Amino acid sequence: MSDATLHATGHNPDDFAVQIADQVESFLVAVTEVAKGDEPDSAVPFLLLEVSQLLLAGGRLGAHEDIVPDERYEPDLGPEADVDALRENLARLLEPIDVYSEVFDPYEPRKAPVPARISDDLADMITDLRHGMAHYRAGRTTEALWWWQFSYFSNWGPTASAVLRALQSILIHVRLNQPLEELDGLDTDQATMGDETLEFEAGRVMAQEIGGPLGMRPAKQKQK
Repeated sequence: MSDATLHATGHNPDDFAVQIADQVESFLVAVTEVAKGDEPDSAVPFLLLEVSQLLLAGGRLGAHEDIVPDERYEPDLGPEADVDALRENLARLLEPIDVYSEVFDPYEPRKAPVPARISDDLADMITDLRHGMAHYRAGRTTEALWWWQFSYFSNWGPTASAVLRALQSILIHVRLNQPLEELDGLDTDQATMGDETLEFEAGRVMAQEIGGPLGMRPAKQKQK
């Protein structure tokens, strides 16, 4: 659904709900297109852009006063759409940079990083966002905003922030010509990892090995 289609609902394009719905829909469409794998060279930069724009919507929801749904109980939307195919396509597209390490709560002391997958996180975010979009398309605007705000705090907001940091790190290593250690040993089967474990688990994926498939050139070395 394009922005024009969303605006055709009769809402004012300047309305808060319409703007949030547009940003959510843009993310859903963009990630679905990326997962098709038609343009693998631009996948990471494009995902970085889309996640950044989504977090703008999340920031607006987070700064907004608490949104109270119209109904006491959430209407039944039926079964959630399956995202397994999208998840698997993203995992293939992003290999070998799919797995990254994350700290869930930076304010909890001595929390060890845990492994996560960009593909899993994006698929989970899409599930949350589609849920709210179903309410929006059914005309339950307040319910949609309530769900997007609630799930921003409880799930997709922190997840999107972690994915953004991972995508930024990939581009930083490539553009600044800083080789990454190899990621073959880093897997989500491991529950927790300390700094030493992460360092040991890393092998060597050179910047050109990542930059080549992603269509990016490492930054040139400065002349002395």
